[in-house]
Amino acid sequence: MAKEAVKYVWEGAIPLQIHLHKSDVASHPSPPPALVLAPRIGYLPLLIPLIKPYFKDSLPPGEDSIWFDYKGFPLKWYIPTGVLFDLLCAEPERPWNLTIHFRGYPSNILIPCEGEDSVKWNFVNSLKEAQYIINGNCKNVMNMSQSDQEDLWTSVMNGDLDAYTRLSPKLKMGTVEDEFSSLSSPQTRQVVAETDVAGQVKTARIPVRLYVRSINKDFENLEDVPEVDTWDDISYLNRPVEFLREEGKCFTLRDAIESLLPEFIGDRAQTSGEERSMDETEEADGSRETGEIKLVRIQGIEVKLEIPFSWVVNNLMNPEFYLHISVLVKAPQR
Repeated sequence: MAKEAVKYVWEGAIPLQIHLHKSDVASHPSPPPALVLAPRIGYLPLLIPLIKPYFKDSLPPGEDSIWFDYKGFPLKWYIPTGVLFDLLCAEPERPWNLTIHFRGYPSNILIPCEGEDSVKWNFVNSLKEAQYIINGNCKNVMNMSQSDQEDLWTSVMNGDLDAYTRLSPKLKMGTVEDEFSSLSSPQTRQVVAETDVAGQVKTARIPVRLYVRSINKDFENLEDVPEVDTWDDISYLNRPVEFLREEGKCFTLRDAIESLLPEFIGDRAQTSGEERSMDETEEADGSRETGEIKLVRIQGIEVKLEIPFSWVVNNLMNPEFYLHISVLVKAPQR
């Protein structure tokens, strides 16, 4: 089961319908949109070699400064494509309609991108950050030969899980044991919880990137979620999850998210659809208002919050060893 989950993550893709922005159209009639299958673990700039030839006869002369938007909202190129989709499409849109621009780069919103080189730099830098969180240093990434580093990056670009699985153990990221034996599967690429001399498990550190959309108005259905107008509407948290396993208790995804979001949710947060007893409601009314988790997505999956966090880590991490979590929160009423 676990091996299948990792395989599905690597094979996951989003159908895109790419429109050329009208200001970049230098032909008549305008070209029809391009249809592309985008890997979830990939990045939008890596699609440019597929998309640009399609539109080349319609482009005006000049130097390219390529970027993408969704309904006019500029997309950050260094966030994996699947994460952008999970974050911006509460109700999944298929195909996902994006617009490509070849001019007018919004440098006041997006950091510069020099194509594949920038994406590769971002990937390697994230790999170093993840290893520092896990091991306390990034020497294994730094000491990786240039050819191995290049092959690792190529495996990610090509979605080659077999090649990645051969190379990633050289990073010595360790493993984390699933808390339910029925879900356990040794993974040489994940985080390990250390044990002290008494055999007790020490705190494990899991690299997490959390993207939180906080909605102020109430809504019943995901299709009623308002569109994102600015990146200021999204809180981005780059924090490790630290947990110590307690005997007889499973550390869940809920535990992980609540440890990361006390300022949004608090200890007594309610999950969408979760019922409370009268006593719990009265206790909550006596304290500050809390938010409500409306949606949690990882790798396109609407994950149950009671799932063991160890299983999530072992199976749903991205290749740079970060766990990307998209959360939709109904903001507390003041």
